[in-house]
Amino acid sequence: MAALSSAGTIHYNKAFMPVFRIHRMKDAPRQQFRWAPHVSGAANVKPKDYEPAGEVEAENEYAAWALLRDSEAPLLVGDLLEPTSLDAPADRLRICKYVGFEAAQWLIIEKPAPAGEATPIPPEPIPTQPNPPQSGAQTITA
Repeated sequence: MAALSSAGTIHYNKAFMPVFRIHRMKDAPRQQFRWAPHVSGAANVKPKDYEPAGEVEAENEYAAWALLRDSEAPLLVGDLLEPTSLDAPADRLRICKYVGFEAAQWLIIEKPAPAGEATPIPPEPIPTQPNPPQSGAQTITA
């Protein structure tokens, strides 16, 4: 039998409700996050500030929050929910804030090259034009 979601779409061979991966914010970053001013737009979050904390099956972020609020580990301000389904958009990472859930994105910082290593210098381009005539040489034109 096919499952019908609240959106009215039929899912064949799929789970009825989405599954969200929970990422718990570590204590030190949480204190900074709690006192930071609210900003609009997607929040940039660092993977090093989070620990995986299992999964929850719920229809959306707010249903997951309601399901977990009376548990031993409720969602707290700063925690993340990430959908695990393959058809979920990549930008669906959601952060729990005082005002509800808002968009978030992983901030990946590239490590700079160590100071002792030199950056390779690209070779000089090879000229594709023929050499210009030498001074004193005659140029013949037709």
